[in-house]
Amino acid sequence: MPKDPPPELQIRVLPSPSSSRRIGGGSKIVHPLEAVVDPRPPSGAAPGGIEYGELRHLKRWWPWLVPTFVVVNTVMFIITMYVNDCPKNSVSCVAGFLGRFSFQPLKENPLLGPSSSTLQKMGALQVSRVADKHQVWLLITCIWLHGGVFHLLANMLSLLVIGIRLEQEFGFARIGLLYIISGFGGSLMSALFIQSNISVGASGALFGLLGGMLSELITNWTMYANKAAAFITLLLIIALNLAVGILPHVDNFAHIGGFLSGFFLGFVFLIRPHFGWVNQRYATSRYSTNSAQSKFKMYQCILWLVSLIILIAGFTLGMVMLLRGVDANDHCSWCHYLSCVPTSSWSCNTEPASCTASEIGSQLNITCVNNGHSGLYNLSNLTNSQIRGLCYQLCN
Repeated sequence: MPKDPPPELQIRVLPSPSSSRRIGGGSKIVHPLEAVVDPRPPSGAAPGGIEYGELRHLKRWWPWLVPTFVVVNTVMFIITMYVNDCPKNSVSCVAGFLGRFSFQPLKENPLLGPSSSTLQKMGALQVSRVADKHQVWLLITCIWLHGGVFHLLANMLSLLVIGIRLEQEFGFARIGLLYIISGFGGSLMSALFIQSNISVGASGALFGLLGGMLSELITNWTMYANKAAAFITLLLIIALNLAVGILPHVDNFAHIGGFLSGFFLGFVFLIRPHFGWVNQRYATSRYSTNSAQSKFKMYQCILWLVSLIILIAGFTLGMVMLLRGVDANDHCSWCHYLSCVPTSSWSCNTEPASCTASEIGSQLNITCVNNGHSGLYNLSNLTNSQIRGLCYQLCN
């Protein structure tokens, strides 16, 4: 007589008290079980039954790295404000009761933050320093700095919402690498297209997490119950955030570069074994089949290889162009619209203020080159930082 086919295996998620210390009280352990029998057989069951053990490939991690990133960004902002010392270096400050932690004038920084010169000291991305002095580390240091309180709050709240879920699913190592490499990719694209201003912020790294979520959905497609709803929802979130980037003073090139980096990194870092392999691995020989199943589907392996090649080629080409001082806008006449679309309500001209200064007796005459506005100020009471602040006010 032919042997009966092995019963279908299912996956059940059961709470495990013993694991609460390692992965949190609300965590779960996944067990394979036979559909027609009691999933928790008594001790001493006959050999050849279902093996019960934790599925290491599907466990949930305790998120600690993403909250650490939030703390690091916040501490860096506090240090930046301490170095900024607005009362010492500016004519007027916002929230003066905070002392040296008070903010630059709103005309200079509407985000409630430090001056541009302070951000440059702290490691903001400045293309000339990377291209001429080869200070490549600025592509990384800039993602830990923020232009103001509003900028910091928006990015950190987004990081907590997006990052914690991903770290729970994939662990700190993969999400940490995804975050930092995506931030680097966002800074690289920003430096190639926006070369007149400094750049700071974690926006590129955050969009990298969104890109990773999209590629994870594609790679692990069979694991989602409502595939269409998950895919459409994620696409709407990405499109909405990219649409905000066409407003002035928002670096959409960092968003796009971070998203593309995270999208391809997701195929490399966020790949998971399919359920057929999991069932086969965690069942005993009683349920094993003659044909062993591979850990990953063929399309997962192809996406992994193609994405890795694209990432290496893209980062290499981008770095070569940046270090050679190439302006990517010279090779793409319409690309600047990806970061800002000019309308009757706003201008996309974000060039930094440029001023000339001349002494008239004991006074200093400062004239804005951009619009011709000028003013006379007492020379003896002005520091270089205050002169830069006055120049910014005259030009805006």
